[in-house]
Amino acid sequence: MMDRRAFIAVIGGSLVTVPLAAQAQQAGKVYRIGMLLAAAPTDENEVRNLDGLRDGLRAFGYSEGRNLMIEYRWAEGRLERLNLLASELVTRKPDVVVAVSEPAAIAARRATTTIPIVMPICGDPVAAGLAASLSRPGGNVTGLSQLKPEIAPKYLELLRETQPKLTREGLVFDDTRASDKVALRELQQASNATGIDLYLGPNPKIVQAARW
Repeated sequence: MMDRRAFIAVIGGSLVTVPLAAQAQQAGKVYRIGMLLAAAPTDENEVRNLDGLRDGLRAFGYSEGRNLMIEYRWAEGRLERLNLLASELVTRKPDVVVAVSEPAAIAARRATTTIPIVMPICGDPVAAGLAASLSRPGGNVTGLSQLKPEIAPKYLELLRETQPKLTREGLVFDDTRASDKVALRELQQASNATGIDLYLGPNPKIVQAARW
C-alpha cells in the first residue's frame, strides 16, 4: 500500500512532465488520463488517493470538465481482467496511462509500447520486465520502485533481534509477482545465516487482498 502523499507526488508530477508539459499545453485541448486499478471503486484507500490526485492536478492547472478527462478501469480484485481493461484504455488513446499496482503496470505495458505509463508503486520493475535497469529504464514506463528485494533479508535480522528465540517464520507471498520471487530467493539465502526456518506458502486469498 502506498501512502497518499507519495501517490500524489509520483502521479501528479509525472503527469505534468510526461507528456502534458512536454507537448506544451495547447489552448482548448482536453488531456485524457487512463487509470488502471486492480482494486474496486469502493476501496477507501484508492478513493482517498484519487481525490488527492485530482487536487494535485488542479494545482497545476488541470481540472476535470475543463481541460482534463480521467477514465477509470477497475479490476475489482480480478487480476485476470487487467489485460482486457488495459486494452480498452489504450483504444481510447489517452495521453498517459496510470497503472496502480505492479500487475496493472505489466498489463498496461502489454497493451502499449508508445503511450507513457506511470506506475506509482512497483516492487522490482527490472524483475517484472518493466524496465531495462533502474538507472536506464528505457521504454515507456516510469514511476517508483519500492524497497529493493535485496533488503528483504533485513526483516529476518530484525526478527532475530526482537525475538531471539524465534526459529521458524511463516511467509505468505505472491508467486505470480516477479519482485516477490526475487525477494523470496534473498530471504531463503538469509534464513541459513539467521538460523530461522522459513515456512513458505502462497495463499491466494491473502495475496488477492494485499497485492495492491
